[in-house]
Amino acid sequence: MSKKFGLGKGLGALIPEDDNVENDEVNNKSATMIPLNSIKANDKQPRRYFDNDKINELSESIKNHGIIQPLILKKENDSYIIIAGERRWRAAKQVALKEVPAIIMDIDDKEILEISLIENIQREDLNAIEEAQAYEKLLGEFSLTQEQLSERIGKSRTAISNTIRLLNLDKRVQSYIIEGIISEGHGRAILAVSDKDKQYEFAQKVIDESLSVRDIERIIKLYLSKEKVTDDKKEVETLNPYYKDIQNQLQNFFGTKVNINSKKNKGKIEIEYYSEEDLQRIIEIMKP
Repeated sequence: MSKKFGLGKGLGALIPEDDNVENDEVNNKSATMIPLNSIKANDKQPRRYFDNDKINELSESIKNHGIIQPLILKKENDSYIIIAGERRWRAAKQVALKEVPAIIMDIDDKEILEISLIENIQREDLNAIEEAQAYEKLLGEFSLTQEQLSERIGKSRTAISNTIRLLNLDKRVQSYIIEGIISEGHGRAILAVSDKDKQYEFAQKVIDESLSVRDIERIIKLYLSKEKVTDDKKEVETLNPYYKDIQNQLQNFFGTKVNINSKKNKGKIEIEYYSEEDLQRIIEIMKP
């Protein structure tokens, strides 16, 4: 006989109103006791890193009070795939439960990933890299736009885009964020540097010197400004004498800095200005 279990106030919000599965359908389902050994993890679960201490705490709670909130599962042949509740499943295995309460749902892979993602976001269980990977998977494998994803998970397009950018970090730096050794904020600051080895060096500096996000932002800003000076110097040194002479003539003519970028007899001329008035002055000089 099926036993009734409450879903908890958060789970009703896991499935968007325009999904194929209505909230009422989820809330009205009866939980059934399912053998623990017939349940397996979901390889589409966005969460990859589980805190062992928190699993142990949950195990103690389950030992004393049982599982209050049922798992959400999908039937697959003779077993069940976890849609929501992998941490409870892991904790239940530690205390050697034979069966757990679960609600069985028939949904597709995209909906499974969406629900898993939303559940973890609402509970703040995902680290920033796992969240970014889940966004990328939803956008790529299931052809969602950032606008559609924004509407379905309740996050702004800017927040989604900024999180996905973290995947441009060196894998070693990503690992530090996953393990909580450095913060997402540190990662965003380090993204200003494109060279992967340099990214890793700055991440190491954060760890070795216990730097705050503001500290590493300031250090990277100084590094980038020095890099720009070096690049500008190299460009002047390698400029063909003919173009260098023309560049000097143009600078004298316009009364401002002029750059000539030349490659294989073609390129571009950049004329710098420093205010609207300065721009108007240059335009007047160019008029016939």
